[in-house]
Amino acid sequence: MRTVSQARQRAGFFFGGLRRTQPLRIGVVFAVALFAGTVARAAELTIRADELGRPPSRERLDELHAAAQRGGWGVVEPGLRLAAISAYEREPGLAAPWFNLFRWAALWATPRRRAIEQWTKAIEAAGGGHANMANRYELKPGALGAEVSPELQRWLLGNLDFAQEFFATLSPQDQPVAVLGILQQVYADNPALFAEYASLALAIAVVYDVPPPPDWPHGQVSPLLLPRRLPLPVDAFRHWTQMDRAGVAAHRLRRLTAAELKFVVDTSTPFTELQWAQRNVTPPLAQLATAYTMVRYRNDRLTQSRFDWPLRSYSLETILREGGICVDQAYFAAQVGKARGVPTLLFRGAGLDGRHAWFGFLSPNGWVLDAGRYAEQKFVAGQARDPQTWREFTDHELLFLSERFRAAPLYRLSAIHADYAELYWRDGRLENALRAARESVNREPRNVRGWQVLVAVQTAAKLPVREQENTLREAMRALQRYPDLEREFGQQLTASLRQRGEVDQAGAEDLRLVRKFQEGRGDLSIQQVREMMLRSLQTDEVEGTIRVYRRLLDVHGRNAGIEFYDQVVVPVVEHLRRRGQVPAAREALERARRTLRVEKGQQLDREMAALAQRLRGAK
Repeated sequence: MRTVSQARQRAGFFFGGLRRTQPLRIGVVFAVALFAGTVARAAELTIRADELGRPPSRERLDELHAAAQRGGWGVVEPGLRLAAISAYEREPGLAAPWFNLFRWAALWATPRRRAIEQWTKAIEAAGGGHANMANRYELKPGALGAEVSPELQRWLLGNLDFAQEFFATLSPQDQPVAVLGILQQVYADNPALFAEYASLALAIAVVYDVPPPPDWPHGQVSPLLLPRRLPLPVDAFRHWTQMDRAGVAAHRLRRLTAAELKFVVDTSTPFTELQWAQRNVTPPLAQLATAYTMVRYRNDRLTQSRFDWPLRSYSLETILREGGICVDQAYFAAQVGKARGVPTLLFRGAGLDGRHAWFGFLSPNGWVLDAGRYAEQKFVAGQARDPQTWREFTDHELLFLSERFRAAPLYRLSAIHADYAELYWRDGRLENALRAARESVNREPRNVRGWQVLVAVQTAAKLPVREQENTLREAMRALQRYPDLEREFGQQLTASLRQRGEVDQAGAEDLRLVRKFQEGRGDLSIQQVREMMLRSLQTDEVEGTIRVYRRLLDVHGRNAGIEFYDQVVVPVVEHLRRRGQVPAAREALERARRTLRVEKGQQLDREMAALAQRLRGAK
């Protein structure tokens, strides 16, 4: 059971990591001289064109690093940018090392203040802020490169695989000063161990860069019993590397990626408790789901509506001994997994007549995402937090995790094309950007960023609207295995159709998506109905809103459950109440009670009764 809202926050789309190079007024400027067979810096360094067909040599990296130590990364960044573009135009498949070299220089040359300003804007646009985050950041003057020692800089420049993983993992919502600072702390503590477990260090950096939100890992236990604090980064790195080296970990942590390891390190459970779990809760990895049912379910708390933890200790040992409700079972099982180096997720969702929590874990055969989920309740969706951003995961992100296709060579090539499409776009070279974005989606149609860049560049290039709509339809077909993505591009399509007056065609597309998702993805069907209802709330008078509500409820709400109530019924009832239409609000709620599947005494029945009571007291 849980009491938190079911509403999702939609993620924004951001282009990060690349910025337009400003003209240098001092220092040495790089120049491109392809006609002479070189990409040269005017004075000391010369990058020959034939170098661009292979990764930078150790001598070249030493030379660039030495130049940056003398004059700063802003001196070498423009030349590396031009070299990266030249490498791509020469042979896209071989451009990644030069592009990542440029990205290191661009990142380290970014002033701390500008980096924090860009990060703040990304957080605000995504709705990713929370009460535990700092309101102000006291920043030293200088650039981000000062966060990383020359020794670590040189290691990062020379490790091409880690560079690829770093920039593929880094999000615009990662606090850049903290991410680099954490990497430096872990490296300084033990450089050799850092080199062996660099992906683990990266996972810690992108999770520990900001504190977790106050309702994490769930909001049904007091912060006095479960402080929302992550361990110190160096302590966390030592803990999991020692465990892995001791052979206790169920997965070999050196073989997992940072994108997987972030689901191991995202815990505030004390290490002493994790060590207790290692000794006392030991199901085989393939049977980790049984950790959920080891915790006795407390029906007495359910019948008494005691959803918050009632005892004075929330240790794993106490939960196992005293039992709990589903959120405690899910928390226990997830922490047991992390204690053994297993990536785990805590899910919560709405079923036909109640709310529930379960967990997921990375098994030997891939992700298991329904451990403890009640199949007979037909829970329409499961929501879990991404510990890197502390926002709700989208469904396709979870599927992408399990499919692991982003490690394939074709996807990496697709990602390079998307990177260069962004770079060309920012330079105003829209034809080049369109070609690169098209190459990205041709190489790997599941590359969402490729489609997003292609759509954005087509808009910037002011291509005919119908051509843009055809691209949206193409993206929907390519991503139809991922319903939330199909819906995302479908919403852009219907918005475009409405904007040019094709209201009936837009409405037909809305209904097509509702019907398509009604069987297998009821949550997305309900969200589509919610969007239709919200449009009416924003544009129609009360009478029109009531007509739309009744039609949607009659057609799509029959035998629906608590998710439909959350997403459709409550917004309408509250809207009518705020407009002073209390009798209409009461009638809307009563109509929903007659239409939805409401079982007497269950949670939906209780929530509807509580809302009816509030309406009786309303004027």
